[in-house]
Amino acid sequence: MNLENPWLEKKDTGDGPDEYGESASANDEEGGEVYEAPPYESTEDDNDSVYGSKDDIPAYQLYSQNGDNRPENIEYGDTQSFLDKLESQIYEYDLTPDQQLKLKYLIGSLGDDGLLHKPLYQIADELDIYQGLQTNEEEMEQLMHVLWQFDPLGVGGRSVQECLLIQIRHDKDNPLQSLMERVIHDYYDDFLHKRWNHIKQRLRLSHIEMESLIENLLKLNPRPGTSLGESISHGSRQITPDFIAKTELDGSVSMMLNEDGVPELKISEDAMDTLKSLDAKDMAKLSQAAQENLRFTRSYVDRGQMFINAMGQRKQNMMSTMLAIIKLQKTYFRTGDETTLKPMKLEDVSEITGLDISTVSRVCNSKYVQTSYGIVRLRWFFSKAARQGEEEVSVRTIQAALQELIDNEDKNNPLSDDKLTGLLREQGFDIARRTVSKYREQMGIPVARMRK
Repeated sequence: MNLENPWLEKKDTGDGPDEYGESASANDEEGGEVYEAPPYESTEDDNDSVYGSKDDIPAYQLYSQNGDNRPENIEYGDTQSFLDKLESQIYEYDLTPDQQLKLKYLIGSLGDDGLLHKPLYQIADELDIYQGLQTNEEEMEQLMHVLWQFDPLGVGGRSVQECLLIQIRHDKDNPLQSLMERVIHDYYDDFLHKRWNHIKQRLRLSHIEMESLIENLLKLNPRPGTSLGESISHGSRQITPDFIAKTELDGSVSMMLNEDGVPELKISEDAMDTLKSLDAKDMAKLSQAAQENLRFTRSYVDRGQMFINAMGQRKQNMMSTMLAIIKLQKTYFRTGDETTLKPMKLEDVSEITGLDISTVSRVCNSKYVQTSYGIVRLRWFFSKAARQGEEEVSVRTIQAALQELIDNEDKNNPLSDDKLTGLLREQGFDIARRTVSKYREQMGIPVARMRK
């Protein structure tokens, strides 16, 4: 669905607030009433201005709650980013909704060059922590092989060598495929340093054969991420927040959608007048030109109304989800202290909003909120539960304690993971050494011997 519709036009909204007011209150019993966003519904006035009755509304406008017509799947404009172009290929494969979400996360973990620099076990752990999705390294390996089928070839390789091998193995019609694979697999160091004579001797090739081989090898792309035409790297582009959450001095929090540049739309009055005047006449008495005009107008009005309704539902889902996150993490929004973040899963937000878990996941995916303490990704608020004594705490509480121990360690004799585990247990955290190692790696902290 795009906005190229002759009967859609911008509403003249003036400078007043939108239907939610300038902002929505998101406070609990300690700081005012909690804003409960009502479910979006197409009112009778919405449709009766265009259709004679609800029975006249086209069936496709009463779209299913699943599929591409869901508001979360409709984006403004047609500019696709590096990630968008990869994600659009997911639906070409026979994957379950659960696998699609995991593959999306895998794509979001790619580096600017299109390669995967994280180990699969770490991505599996992050899916559990941030998305509440249970998986393992084996399943992520299978999904990675699906990603290797995507265009451009080589995306998802865990190294430049693997990236090049992926490209070669898909080029089955190339008569030099086996030779190219052998060079990259067996003589990769020679390839990197362009020791062509050494490769030529090892493979016992003629001068002409070697020239042809070099020509084919140099066509391979070691940075497939650049093939998708990003003007700037997707990892460093400027972030425009989707929400703005403001914390006042009294601890109250207000929130609004950042709809800069997104016009509010309505059906053209000319189209409505045309439908009303033609609908009042006997269809059989209309000229062929008038009948064609009626069909044309009704078709575009139907599509325009569907788009407006979808945008209203999308907006409502986003508002409801963000307000639920603020409600669950109210202490963070009041203090900015990330150690106060509570364990939170998609199910928790789904329970408050009444939205399906997959809907909540789509709303949170690649969305950002501007808080009084900086711009953060919505997915950042989700974390797995851990224990400190009898109390349930967020994983970030443990990570903050771990960071403090490392910051204060003797740099000449840094703490091993075993010692860190013992010190954390003294603080009441019931945690295994393997988990400490995992958190340390996720935080980008090297092992003890590398911290001297």
